[in-house]
Amino acid sequence: MAEAAAADVAAAAAAAEAAPVEVEAAGVEAAEVVPAGRALDRTKLLAARYRAAMLRPYLATALYALSVVPSRHLSTMGVDRRWRLYVSPEFVDRHAVEELAGVWIHEVAHLLRDHHGRAERLPAADRTDHLRVNLAQDCEINDDLVADRLTLPASRVEPSTFGLPDGRLFEEYLAGIPHTHAHPVQCGSGAHGLPVRGEIGDDAGPAVRDVEAVAIRRQTADAIRAHVRSRGTVPAGWQRWADEIAEPVVDWRRLLTGALRQAVAWASGAVDYTYARPGRRTGAMRGVVLPSLRRPLPRVAVIVDTSGSMGTDDLAAALSEVTGVLRTVGIRGNRVTVVACDADVHAVTRVVKTEQVELGGGGGTDMRVGIAAALRSPDRPQIVVVLTDGYTPWPDEPTSCRLVAGLIGADPPQPPAWVESVHITPAAT
Repeated sequence: MAEAAAADVAAAAAAAEAAPVEVEAAGVEAAEVVPAGRALDRTKLLAARYRAAMLRPYLATALYALSVVPSRHLSTMGVDRRWRLYVSPEFVDRHAVEELAGVWIHEVAHLLRDHHGRAERLPAADRTDHLRVNLAQDCEINDDLVADRLTLPASRVEPSTFGLPDGRLFEEYLAGIPHTHAHPVQCGSGAHGLPVRGEIGDDAGPAVRDVEAVAIRRQTADAIRAHVRSRGTVPAGWQRWADEIAEPVVDWRRLLTGALRQAVAWASGAVDYTYARPGRRTGAMRGVVLPSLRRPLPRVAVIVDTSGSMGTDDLAAALSEVTGVLRTVGIRGNRVTVVACDADVHAVTRVVKTEQVELGGGGGTDMRVGIAAALRSPDRPQIVVVLTDGYTPWPDEPTSCRLVAGLIGADPPQPPAWVESVHITPAAT
């Protein structure tokens, strides 16, 4: 084990040693790279990375994805968005391996948590002072590292530095960070998102691309969850982050709107000829009236599950989407039919607004009955939306129309693969 570890450190040191050469070859000015006379203690720095990976093995992949770039523009350590770690040789000289291991974990946390991407989504007024953003981000990270009993330099900041509670996201901490610069920090553009003097360009030297960063984050999240299952716990912030990566929160309203837009586009693709508006070429043909093409607006049937398994909140969630989403995609008025159904059809209503919907039922569940009733109607729909908790049988084979299922509840059963489905979470409604 010791020999393998030594080989890993040696290989990492050799790779890192090549980084400044690649940077200079890419055309970076010599002033941006530490002069040869001020050598970085790579053995100490890479020993600290090895120590960090031993202390927190679920972060090893992310730690070893970082490329080392010596820098005289930073007084500590920082990262850019391409997973390059800029290191001050003096900072390495001043701190013990155990402290440097904590800083390795701190810096890679900025990248794992996509701090630069989140910072770019802040209001413009909050993005201008990158120091405050960086301090808030350090608070988000360091409360976990301190709770995890990792050793950090004495100059660190944490939520208690500003009288703030632990366990928050940096966006929440930002309002509590003062505008004075009493705590100077610089974790690089990989944290706050703004360019920093001395950082190299996107195409210079070793770099982790966006798609690779996504893969590293997902692998790390899986490793954290596996660690929790097999060995115990991790700090709450890491657990929350891993759960969000593995099971991302999805904007179901956007997905439902997208599914309906696709369905409408599909149904509207069937064009037909009409003489209600003469074709544009009629004037060129004396005595002949040419038809024009029209794109029909589809009819939509919404099947609302009124069975006993659907609670009041679930029905409210379903009804809130009946007209809202359809209006978004341009369908309204008498082109929308709502069918209330449990194991039987109880009401069929043409609606203009949600208040006109009539619900009945409360018994068993069989959405096939409602779908069949909608397709038998004189004005046959081209799109059927089923709003249900999912505890229902489905047709054995694809229907002749576009079928979209809005599945309501915490963990609804999935319909057949040919049914387009969107998970509607009650908490989001």
